[in-house]
Amino acid sequence: MGDVIEDSTTTTPAAVAVVAAPPMQTQYNSPSLSRKPLLSIEPNPNNGGANNRRSGGSTPNTTTTTAMVTTTPTRSTPNFLTPNFLTPLGSPIRRAIQMTKLDPQDAWLPITESRNGNAYYAAFHTLSSGIGIQALVVPVAFTVLGWAWGTISLTIAFIWQLYTLGLLVKLHESTDTGMRYNRYLQLFSSTFGDRMTKIFALFPILYLSGGTCVALIIIGGGTMRTFYQIVCGEGCSGKPPLTIVEWYLVFTCAAVVLSQLPNLNSIAGVSLVGAVTAIGYCTILWVIAVKEGRIDGVSYDRVRPVSNVDWIFGVLNSFGIIAFGFRGHNLTLEIQATMPSSDKKPSYVPMWRGVQIAYLIVAMCLFPLCIGGYWAYGNKIPENGGMLTAIYTYHGRDTAQSILALTSLFIIINAVSSFQIYGMQMFDDMESKYTTRFNKPCPWWLRSIFRAMFGFGCFFVGVAIPFLGSFAGLIGGIALPVTFAYPCFLWNKIRKPKKHGAIWCLNFGLGVSGMVLSVLVIAAGVYVIIDTGIKVSFFKPQ
Repeated sequence: MGDVIEDSTTTTPAAVAVVAAPPMQTQYNSPSLSRKPLLSIEPNPNNGGANNRRSGGSTPNTTTTTAMVTTTPTRSTPNFLTPNFLTPLGSPIRRAIQMTKLDPQDAWLPITESRNGNAYYAAFHTLSSGIGIQALVVPVAFTVLGWAWGTISLTIAFIWQLYTLGLLVKLHESTDTGMRYNRYLQLFSSTFGDRMTKIFALFPILYLSGGTCVALIIIGGGTMRTFYQIVCGEGCSGKPPLTIVEWYLVFTCAAVVLSQLPNLNSIAGVSLVGAVTAIGYCTILWVIAVKEGRIDGVSYDRVRPVSNVDWIFGVLNSFGIIAFGFRGHNLTLEIQATMPSSDKKPSYVPMWRGVQIAYLIVAMCLFPLCIGGYWAYGNKIPENGGMLTAIYTYHGRDTAQSILALTSLFIIINAVSSFQIYGMQMFDDMESKYTTRFNKPCPWWLRSIFRAMFGFGCFFVGVAIPFLGSFAGLIGGIALPVTFAYPCFLWNKIRKPKKHGAIWCLNFGLGVSGMVLSVLVIAAGVYVIIDTGIKVSFFKPQ
């Protein structure tokens, strides 16, 4: 069977009528099969009569999308009257064409504008979105959980999130209708409805994109200052040339310039660079820690406060830290949407292959980082900054300045690269508002304005609310079900495995556990805020 998606150059039927799809209320509730709007085909007059007689003799309206004839065409049917995108009669794609109206906006939006992705692109994007600066903080959880429970919790979380990621990959295309759900919100809305989506999924998913971009600006700008100080050396003993806000602005300008790449497939090279640099600085940090050996007075005794309440919330917070070490599930369906799909070659095959490659590399980075870091520093790993702060604190003078500068440079490049893939989801959402209202593609100059507005909006939030990181545990707990719970509930709702069977019970148990973990992490975040307080300082980043 020919690929439905890429079919745009062959001979078209003699009588066609271009039909604009009705405007969608929201972009995420419009399942789509193709990145190009399908043409409404005038039905074959020979077969149409038979169909009309079966339906009471009414004449079909040729100006609207019509259902395909379900009878097999006879040999006398001229070839030029046969639509060039027809598929086998029993295929899921044929049923989807019969049952749904396709959304032409997918050809205009950055996530689905190009569908020439492959397994390598999937691996690049998944690595870039799945591993980052948050991995450097995961060893902090070992200071509370210890060797045994720290390793067990990290292993369970890794297997758990990989399982839910596999569920999302398989749910991208419906086995009943062949519809492709190109966005996480789209899949959630189609399954549970718009109201449930707005209550439970909209904020967490958009926060995982927008909030991550704000954090990347803060991390990238701060690391730029550190890189400058390392390279400049003793010559920078005087007044620094730029303030921290100005460093944030420099980073934001670089990210905004790079964000002008048009669509998700066009940043595959950027994601590759981001993935390589993330692997680079993770490897450098754990190699330095192991090479320099254990620090003096290292202890592996678990940190336990005097109060039992503090200890319980500390354990919950450590579980949250490990859970936050895995990210990118909110972008899985968007990455898979960049791939072509057909009945013979569904998109989940190359996507899953790319995911397996990516998470094999993630495991090779994350486990040595946690185990090697805890072995070297024990319970003295700094809570603020994790492994990165530990390297500068304990080995800042022993390690070559060129290595420290290279590590900082890798972090900067990775932050700029990750900004692109997380920002793309927000760009897609902003442009969908325009295409929905005006029913035409977003012009290039307006697209550039949208992306600049988003980038500098994140910069403004990072400068105006520098204490936003104090709420990271609270807000992160709200977003945690996107990774650990929602995919399980979606699978049971859509695929309908045998109730109380093994798969149904597994998904239900994992989904409920994810929701409970989310509530506990939120409670721990609230307790930490109340117990330690928050130093409110608007427009005064440190």
